Amino acid sequence: MYFYICTNVNNIHSNYNTKIHTKMILKIKQIVIITTITCFFSCKQEKPVLTQISGKQIQISDTIKITDSIEQFVAPYRDRINEVLDSTLAYAPKTIAKNDGALNTTAGNLMADAVLELAGPIFKTRTGSTLDFVLLNHGGIRSIISAGNVSARTAYEIMPFENTIVVVGLKGDAVLEMVNYLINSKKPHPIAGLQIILNKDDSINVIKIQGLPFDESKTYYVATSDYLVNGGDRMDFFKKNVTFTETDYRIRNLMIDYFSKKDTIAPIIDDRFIKLDY
Repeated sequence: MYFYICTNVNNIHSNYNTKIHTKMILKIKQIVIITTITCFFSCKQEKPVLTQISGKQIQISDTIKITDSIEQFVAPYRDRINEVLDSTLAYAPKTIAKNDGALNTTAGNLMADAVLELAGPIFKTRTGSTLDFVLLNHGGIRSIISAGNVSARTAYEIMPFENTIVVVGLKGDAVLEMVNYLINSKKPHPIAGLQIILNKDDSINVIKIQGLPFDESKTYYVATSDYLVNGGDRMDFFKKNVTFTETDYRIRNLMIDYFSKKDTIAPIIDDRFIKLDY
């Protein structure tokens, strides 16, 4: 009987301790959870907000000291690039410029003729059609070609941009709009395959394409730059294109290839775009 009572007392004591222990654990858990949440929100960083932008110009000049380690690393690459860029590809007996004529110039004629010659076969291969003429922009020619050796560097100087040649199909009304644009612009935009002869009063005397009279009922294929076909120089007539072909040929690379094919480059001002004085 004594043993029974003691056992029950011990059981009661044990149950009591268990309840207290459970309550303590629950309380500790609550404290841990509350502390964790508090720390999380108190430690959370606010999203940074840009409040000010400042800058300064650093003039690049010979006063900046050369870092030997960088110079040694760059030198072989620079020397190789200069070797490639300065290798002679052709020869120019006289200076070729973009301002030596009123309606067509030696530089403009050179570039347009190069595009007609080298982009034409690519367009023919891809579409089966023949390239009719070329129109580029006067402002796209960025340098003269000095008399003497012509190199790949020359091509980078006259065409430093990444523009590519595209060919668009234009109906007769769009071509007429193009001709009127060229007349009104008063600039010698480079053309090839197209001839425009104006009367003294700026009215149109002759329009020929590939030596044939202009036919307003035809669709003509015109090579130009991706810059112009996308609205550059306000040549909005290109927006009326009925076909579009990308050649993936950069004008600069085309010029390098053109120079490589020629021993001597000597473009002239001719009658592709002239105005009669009578």
